Formats: sequence, C-alpha cells, structure tokens
Amino acid sequence: MQSGWPLSRLRNTSTIGLRSKSSVGRPAPQTTPKSSRLLALALLSTLCAFGQRPTPATWTLTPSSPRVAPGSTFTAELKLKLQEPWHMYSLTTPKPGPTGGPTTTTVKLAESPAIAKFDIWTPKPVRHFDPNFNLDTETYSGEKTFVVQVELAKDAPAGPLELTAQMRYQLCTEKECLPPKKVTAIAKVEVAANAAATKSDIPAGLVKFEPAATAPTPAAATPAGQAPAGGQKQDLGSFLLLAFGFGLAAIFTPCVFPMIPITMSFFLNQQGGGGRRQALTQAIVFCLGIVVLFTGIGFGLSAALGPFAVVQLGSNPWVNGLICLVFFAFGLSLLGAFEITLPTGLLTKLNIASNQGGIVGTLLMGLTFSLASFACIGPFMGTLLAASVGGDKMQPILGMLAFSSALSSPFFLLALFPSFLKKMPRSGGWMARVKIVLGFLVMAALLKYLSNVDQVLQLGLLTRERFLALWVVLFALPGLYLLGFLRMEGIRADEDVTPSRLLVGIALLGFALSLIPGMNGGRLGELEAYIPAPPEGSASSSTGTTSSKWMKNDFDGAIAKAKAENKKVLVAFTGYACTNCHWMKANMFPRPEIAEALGNFVLVELYTDGTDAASEQNQQRQDNLFKTVAIPYYAIFDAEQQPKGSYAGLTKDPQEFLKFLNSSSSGS
Repeated sequence: MQSGWPLSRLRNTSTIGLRSKSSVGRPAPQTTPKSSRLLALALLSTLCAFGQRPTPATWTLTPSSPRVAPGSTFTAELKLKLQEPWHMYSLTTPKPGPTGGPTTTTVKLAESPAIAKFDIWTPKPVRHFDPNFNLDTETYSGEKTFVVQVELAKDAPAGPLELTAQMRYQLCTEKECLPPKKVTAIAKVEVAANAAATKSDIPAGLVKFEPAATAPTPAAATPAGQAPAGGQKQDLGSFLLLAFGFGLAAIFTPCVFPMIPITMSFFLNQQGGGGRRQALTQAIVFCLGIVVLFTGIGFGLSAALGPFAVVQLGSNPWVNGLICLVFFAFGLSLLGAFEITLPTGLLTKLNIASNQGGIVGTLLMGLTFSLASFACIGPFMGTLLAASVGGDKMQPILGMLAFSSALSSPFFLLALFPSFLKKMPRSGGWMARVKIVLGFLVMAALLKYLSNVDQVLQLGLLTRERFLALWVVLFALPGLYLLGFLRMEGIRADEDVTPSRLLVGIALLGFALSLIPGMNGGRLGELEAYIPAPPEGSASSSTGTTSSKWMKNDFDGAIAKAKAENKKVLVAFTGYACTNCHWMKANMFPRPEIAEALGNFVLVELYTDGTDAASEQNQQRQDNLFKTVAIPYYAIFDAEQQPKGSYAGLTKDPQEFLKFLNSSSSGS
C-alpha cells in the first residue's frame, strides 16, 4: 500500500483535551526527552514497588511429633498469620454463584500413598457484612490455627515423609481485594515402626470441616407456578439494536461521512494487480481495525469495573455526575463552543505506520480513522457506555461490537458494490446541521443522568416539571433551528427550508409540545421510564386502582399490615435510577388486570441504589434471600416473611406477569 491516505482532510485534530477555536493552529507542546526519562523512571519505580509488596499472609505447618508409626493417627498444626487490615474467607463460605462472590478458602494435603486419609479442623470464623461483595461473609483475621488430622496407611514405608498442605484463598480489606492465590506449607516426619504413640487430640474451639458445606450457592428458590423471567434477554436485544442504530447514525456526522468516498477511492485506486478483490480485502481489514478499537474499549470497561461494579455503578451518583460532565463537554463542542481533539503526535504516528502497507498498515488505518473521528462519534459512544453501566458485564463489549459493526458497514458494502460511490450524497451544509441538532440532543440526554444523581441523593431539585420544561426547550430549539427561526452555523439567512428540514423540524417541535401534558399530571407512556416519576398522591401517580398504593422502605410494616389484613406482601426491589423499574411501575402496574391483581397484596418498594442505610439494608436483604442484587426484582412473601415466589427483570407481557402474581398469591 502506498502512502498518502488523506488524514489531513479531517480538519487537523491536534492537541489533547478541549481546544477553543482561537487556539487552532498553535503547535502542540512536545514532551522533552528529560520528562520522558522521568516518566519512565516513575513507572519503573511503581512496578518495582508492586513487585516488592510483602505477602499479607504466611502459613507454617508443624507436626505434633517428628516420628510416627505406620497406621497411626497424628496431627499437624497449620498456623495462619494475617497482617492488618487483611482478612481471608472461611472454608465454609459458599462458592461464588452466578452473581459472583468471594473465593472460598480450600485446605488439603497433597496426595501420598503413605497417607490413608486426613481431616481438617478449622477455627470459628467471624460473620459480617462485606462491602466488596455486598453480602454477609465468614472471615478470618489476625493469627489462626488449623489442625490437620492425618491417618497413615498401615503399609506406609519407613523413612522420611513430606507433608504438603495446599491452600487456595483470597485476601481482602474493606476497600480492596487481591486475586486468589495458591500456596503450600511443607513439614517432614519420620515414619518408623518403633515410633512412640502420638497424640491426636483436637484443641477446643475447632470444628471439623465437612466438604459438603462448600456446595455452590443455590439460586433463589423457584416455587411452583413461578413465571419465568424473560426481561433480561429482551433488554439486551433492545440495547444491541440501539447500539447498532447509533453506529448507523454516526456515519452521517461531519467527521465520518466525508471520509467514506475518500477512503474507498484510496482502496480502489491502489496499484498491485489485486483489483476489486484487493480492495475488498483492504476494506475488510480496515473495518476490523474499527471493530477492534471500539470492542476493545468495551472490553476494557468491563474488565476495569468487574462483574459487580458494572451492575452497581449504574446508580452511583458520582459516576452519573461524571457522565453529565462528559456529555456537557460533547454537547458544547457539537454546538460550536470549542473542539474536542486528540494529540497530533498520536495521529501522526498511526498515520505513518498505516502507510507502510500490508494488512497491518490497513488495520492501523482503521484505528487512525476511529481516533480521528472521536469528536463526532464520542457522544454516541459515551451514551452507549453509560447505558451499559448497570447491565450485564458483557453489555459494554457487545454494545461496542454492534456499534462499530454498523459504523464500519459502509466501507464493506461499498467495497462489494463500488458503483454506489457515485450515488452517495455530497458533503455540505447538511452535515453542519446534523452536528447542531446532535448537540441539542446530547444536552437532552445529559438531563437523564443528572436526574439519576438528583433521585439517588434524593435532593428533589430536578423535579418532573423542571425536567420536562428543560426537555421542551432542548427539543424545540433544534426544531426552530431547522425551520430557520434560530440562526446558527449551517444555515444561511437566504437559504430556503428543504422538505427534509421541514419534516425533521416539525417532528422535533411536535415532540416538544407532546411533553407539555406530562408537566400537568399527564402520562407519557414509554417515556415515563426515563423521566422523574410524579410525586406520590398526584393525579399522574394514581393511575390504576386506588388500592395500588406502595409503601416505601418499610418491610416490617408491610408484614405487620399483611398479618392484619390476611394478605401476602409483594416486594419490589427497585431503584431511584432504575429505568426498567420506572417502566414497570408506569406502564405495567396501571393496566386494569394487573392493578386488580395487585389489590390482593400489601405493596412495598425497597430501594437498593440509594446512599442511605435503608438502601444498603434492602440490598443486603435481597442478596441474602435471592442471591442477586439485580433490579427490578419482585418477590412475594407470606405473613411469616417466607418467600413464596419471585420474578426477575422487566417484562412487557402483562399475561406473563399476571401469571406470576396469581400463581404465587393462591393459597394462604
């Protein structure tokens, strides 16, 4: 492949971070060799510090007697010494289930023909709540002594015998956990027929470990008649469809669309005799570079957060606040306040590498294209990553895979059908208009995450009326802009309104006007999942039967009321920032048949994503009973606090949810 791929056509994105328009053209500051050496030295020192970190746990194995007879039973003390503030999980800690959990400690002796059997005696662990896993755990800390009771084989050969204790464990503090680790402790005894009798007494306070106690944590019981939870798969499918749609929409941004014919012409005009087949191969590799970068970002997010954090950070007010700041920067950039750019040096190095030819060069070209387009596709990518936080741990990876596949699809399709290049619309003012409209929409999306912060912290500042008023403005402004009533970049004063501008502008204004009834108590259907709920007791919150009144964070009060009214309790484990929870309450529960069934229960909502003690207690209750902290999660209890059925996730099938309510409420 020859050099000359025209990255310079991308408006020369240069210095890192935010750059005002007045600074365009200034040279980017270069890192001096001295600073590079200092940075390398700092990194090396950090790595050395990690490499020299002392081991927080030490094990020693000491037999009760140095000489033992064949067929005899003796003991060996296995001493554990843990540094503060580390703790280790017990041998009876349940093994991690589908939702994860701490690593169960294992202790055993290495196999030997001289050993007939052995038993492990353990000290009593301390049971307490572990913030790392949001559940009750059994742990050891400080100095503990285990006892290994060994029975030798009657035909054990005389001579030295090596006892090898094998341990696998995980250490944690209140703030962090180390990866699981395997270690051994070794002791030697002499096997002799004339050895004196050995003592095999077990010290008081130790308990014999039964391997059956480490059976995997069972999933929540599924009583007869419980409806299956189908909402999880539906949510993933909708998310992937959204991701693919975002990828298609990103194609029409000013950073991407102009590069499609330029890049394809570059592929098709390459010399080398490969013709159309070579162009198709290059296009496939180019697309692979795009997919690798974005899928790698999703994988990095999933790996960095882990399976627990991906699920729980969706309602974290600090995370949502950071998302708001990122969206605010993207929105201002799209509206023309400044440019979000990447380092010139990074793009230049990638461009030089991509011009070296071959598969690697084309792959790097795809990476360079993706990075150079960041200013325009960043809002789409940020929205998807923000939406994936709070879902399954694979959602960031799958979402970015779908997004990048759609984004790269024009290059593949045009390589298959190059004649379509001539039919593509030319770049022009329409792309500037797309950028402005996208800027307003990003600002509207920002409010969703700002609302999450407000609801989780229960500040009450961004009320339903204020939220909808801001949305009315943010959707009306781009409509007025497209219709020519608002002068901004991309539309000349003497330019006529085209049919496409008229259609989109009227649609945006119509949507803005449709939000106004929601400010006065009206219901907004599917949108209710994304906007603050109306205050309890308002006209818009009382849709459905009057009996569908929910208590809040009062499980004991709901049980007492159920006893008095001879009813069962329907518990909704929910969240302030849970979109699916809001959808169920706004669109499923008010349905006549569902509302009638809900009248047979005492209803209570237990919020699990707040920052108060009640939310922590509610989440712990859900995890202890059902081994999951995913929301929404619905459970039916009798008046004796015994769970009778549960339903996980969102469903849009009222008959499915009604079946769950009716089957679990039958009987007393």
